[in-house]
Amino acid sequence: MTATATSAPINTALASQVASAASTVGLTVLSASPATDFSGKPTTRFTLALTSDTSKTQQLELSQTLNLEGHDDKPSFDAEIKVYFAEAATRLRNPRPDAYLTLHGIPLSFSQFAWPFHESTAGADTSVVHGQINLEDGESSVLHAKIAAALTLTFREIVAAPEQPFAEAFLYNAVRKTLDQGQLELVKSGNRQPVPITTRYYSAKQKKFNFNDTTPAVREKFLAAKTFWLSGVLGSGSPVWLLDPRDAQYLNTTVDELKAAIETLVREGLIQLAQDQAFAAPTAALMERKAEYQTQLQDALNFIKPTFNEEMRHGHTNM
Repeated sequence: MTATATSAPINTALASQVASAASTVGLTVLSASPATDFSGKPTTRFTLALTSDTSKTQQLELSQTLNLEGHDDKPSFDAEIKVYFAEAATRLRNPRPDAYLTLHGIPLSFSQFAWPFHESTAGADTSVVHGQINLEDGESSVLHAKIAAALTLTFREIVAAPEQPFAEAFLYNAVRKTLDQGQLELVKSGNRQPVPITTRYYSAKQKKFNFNDTTPAVREKFLAAKTFWLSGVLGSGSPVWLLDPRDAQYLNTTVDELKAAIETLVREGLIQLAQDQAFAAPTAALMERKAEYQTQLQDALNFIKPTFNEEMRHGHTNM
């Protein structure tokens, strides 16, 4: 939703909290403006950037009533916010901070997500966020999917708050997982497609998210493909972050296991580490695999052309 003439003034206390937390990790708030969420409730929309490089930005939208420091019987979100901003600051060093890769080799960008979650208007007992993913193959593709990500009541109890910093990571991973399963279609035009976010993505016993079981070989293949697409194709060879905790969560692994995969790729001469060794760029040997990656992408796109639900295919969703 966009800001309107009736949008409430921004919550100055919230703006101060965001600016303070951002500054501790080298982020600056370029702007803070009033907006409204899907239900018409007031939000504040922040534009964040690295203090050292404001050319790339990230949008953060929070409910006006949110208090990050907590008060009375409300908890403090200090720890979660610090982690979110620290990861955002590192991700903004990517050539395309909005770009991600699926396990099946589809490079995507995430955009137009309207936070926070709102209650479903279809009568379902779910909370919903709308957004969009776009195919990013370096060819200015128009293929995309409009998303309606629905959080079940049970899953909602796991989330610290139904706000962007606490849900963005697992929501993006649920979208990637749903695409991997062939349950989303990238189209030239169309209505919203559902992405259910249920407790199948969370282990209550282990208190951790669960998306894809992977082996070392699969993680090496994923990081090589990520470097090819996000650095070699979309980033003109600028190094990309290979130790992103969102990828670790998506691959059911750890950052240490991603480090092991990186070491293997370096030994094989496929990636070249940057000065910050969490980042890497492709070598000529990796870029020579262009035909292989393009074939993998086309196979994945063919896989997600569904016959799974013709009503959904024609846009008959109501979220």
